[in-house]
Amino acid sequence: MSDNIIIRAKDVQKTYNTGKVIVKALRGLDLEVQQGEMVAIMGPSGCGKTTLLNSLSGLDAIDEGVIEIDGRNLAKMSDKERTAYRAANMGFVFQFYNLLPVLTAAENVEMPLLLDYKRRLKPKDARKMAVEALAAVGLADQIDQRPTELSGGQQQRVTIARALVNKPAIVWADEPTGDLDSTTSQEIMDLMRRLNRENGQTFVIVTHSLEIGEQCDRIVWMKDGVVVKDQQTQSAAAPVNGHSNGHTNGNGHTNGHSKNLAINESPVPDLQTISVN
Repeated sequence: MSDNIIIRAKDVQKTYNTGKVIVKALRGLDLEVQQGEMVAIMGPSGCGKTTLLNSLSGLDAIDEGVIEIDGRNLAKMSDKERTAYRAANMGFVFQFYNLLPVLTAAENVEMPLLLDYKRRLKPKDARKMAVEALAAVGLADQIDQRPTELSGGQQQRVTIARALVNKPAIVWADEPTGDLDSTTSQEIMDLMRRLNRENGQTFVIVTHSLEIGEQCDRIVWMKDGVVVKDQQTQSAAAPVNGHSNGHTNGNGHTNGHSKNLAINESPVPDLQTISVN
């Protein structure tokens, strides 16, 4: 087994009980992701993609199984420890940006740094890091703009800068291009792919877009709360905008495997609901 596994999930189960229905979201799911990989999580609506993302990142607790991030079991941490670990090691990109409208781009990006009680950064240092992160995503001249003064693509770039400002090992992205037109979506994907390869950070992206998925190193297909297909893409060793850093997953080689189980890729709902009377 590779020593470069940064995300490991084994027999993960997650059930939601609303009191009227029981929704089995994850049903004994197994998954491994190597450090530096960019992995797309795909499948029909309701297959548990977002639940998986939230479970892997520790935002949601699981019912059974084990999730390890860089060898650490988040379930064994206290809420405070888990929050601190996420702040130091993870970044999040969402479909609808989640930017505070009263703050400027720089203020939105520096906010997680100022809230990190362990690092206790001085405001001037947090601002410097925020400005550098915005420059890295091509917004050096927009640091004082508020979200309403930015385009959708620019707002998503601010979100990406906020996710990357603490130099996290893992970036979780839930439909990061879902609210953007095709041209802007490609620009955002090019940006994430470039940052992934330049910084060696691991990206896990939930998407409905096969076009986006095929630009990642792997596509992990889900159905009925489990992984049913795990395929390496042709983009694993492809350059981005004519440039390549010569590696695909942070260790100088692709993982070279494809796990293929039977899958019906038609949009069949995959979460079963059981009425509780």
